[in-house]
Amino acid sequence: MNITNMLKKTLGFRSNVDAQASAVRGAQSLSTFYYLRHKKEAVIGMAIIAVFVVWSVIEGSLQLIGSYLRKPSLGWLLLPHNPISSPNVATSLLPPSPAYPFGTNFEGQDILSRLLYAAPKDAIAAFAVVVSAVIIGALFGIVAGYYGGWVDEILMRVTDAFLAIPGLILAIAFSILIGPGFNSVLISLTIIWWPVYARLFRGQTLTLKYRGFVEISRLFGVSEIRVLFKHILMNAIDPIIAYMALDFGTVILTYSTLAFLGIGVQPPYPEWGSMASDGLSFFPRAWWYTFFPSITILLIVIGFILFGDSFQDVISGRVVD
Repeated sequence: MNITNMLKKTLGFRSNVDAQASAVRGAQSLSTFYYLRHKKEAVIGMAIIAVFVVWSVIEGSLQLIGSYLRKPSLGWLLLPHNPISSPNVATSLLPPSPAYPFGTNFEGQDILSRLLYAAPKDAIAAFAVVVSAVIIGALFGIVAGYYGGWVDEILMRVTDAFLAIPGLILAIAFSILIGPGFNSVLISLTIIWWPVYARLFRGQTLTLKYRGFVEISRLFGVSEIRVLFKHILMNAIDPIIAYMALDFGTVILTYSTLAFLGIGVQPPYPEWGSMASDGLSFFPRAWWYTFFPSITILLIVIGFILFGDSFQDVISGRVVD
């Protein structure tokens, strides 16, 4: 009977702790939102990201439906012009005008329409690469940090092997090995992206695994899987999320760099990096050809940097009221 009472008290204590932890997390989330809402840089960053994400979802959905129904024209239903139209000498290299706000390219296609059409691919690339890298990095980093010893040694040597080679060179090598195309670029970027997250998660795990709540969980026989993915992962994730916010912009920049080099989405489908690359041959005579794709990449990356930097200030405690 005494043992039963002790177990009930223990379970009640743990439930109370979990409830308190949830309440604390909720209060922290509200505090974070309040700070970001009143910080000019964060608001600008969130506005840029919101426009980019909302448009990418809408345009990406239309492209997906059009592909499913075999009606690709649905993909440019909301665009000023057909972004993948046949070459037209009459509209080749027209400067910005009311009909073509960002001008046209060498093949007479509307640059604004091509930029808008390509946006979903960049959004998918950023989300897929970062989320995949976090999942793989979490598995490697948490397991290595928690178990230590030979497990840590093997997993971290594998991680260091990927980190030893410059990421862009490694991505180019994997892309050429796998072959051109959007999917090959996603795989290549994920391969070079996860080691950084493995290191981050390992560092967080080394800090957390000797904390009181982890020791108590082990003492009461909580399974290692639960300890790893509830107590350690959930407490390690906050600084990782802050890093992810910055990383989305970095992925888009790297993805555009690969496209600039001719790796990735292939013609006639547009991609921001390849559009900027194509326009260099006509610069400065047709300055708009490379200027608008380049400024679009820059604007999106700046949006993620402004938001991510402000979010990191909150997470790291650098906020000054």
